[in-house]
Amino acid sequence: MGHHAKPFRVPFPHTTTALAARCVRNNAIKASSAFHTSTQRSAFLPPGPQRIEGTVNDPVPIPNPSASHGSYHWTFERLLAAGLVPLSIAPFAAGSLNPTTDAILCSAVLLHSHIGFQSVIIDYIPRTRYFSLRKSFWWGLNLATVTVGVGLYEFEINDIGVTEAIKKIWKV
Repeated sequence: MGHHAKPFRVPFPHTTTALAARCVRNNAIKASSAFHTSTQRSAFLPPGPQRIEGTVNDPVPIPNPSASHGSYHWTFERLLAAGLVPLSIAPFAAGSLNPTTDAILCSAVLLHSHIGFQSVIIDYIPRTRYFSLRKSFWWGLNLATVTVGVGLYEFEINDIGVTEAIKKIWKV
């Protein structure tokens, strides 16, 4: 070996490295573009026809004040949410179990959850495009709320109650 070559040396290291880097880069680009160009649509809620009712310059209609909708409804939701804070602390801070406080807490949590899920249905399932789907979710929510309400009532009357159950869970 009169030539000072190393026995296992690759004859063209720069060419091999550049070729490997190019192959890796091309594969990464193909994988990335394949990921982003998916042609499948969501089978659950495909987008409906996109159209604007009226023109972009039409004013937004202002609804008439109502006790069950609009600003009064928003105020009720905020008062209910703010009222949950002292209601959830009171049974544990006072140290005594009061069935009335327990019942008010259960009712407030149930009503707060119902209103929250109603807002999700209103926001994400538009009535104009998916009327029957929205109606079925709406009735499903009402059924679930009644079922949970009956279950909480039974748990309060025939068992230890929610606050006592939470105390026992925290002691474990």
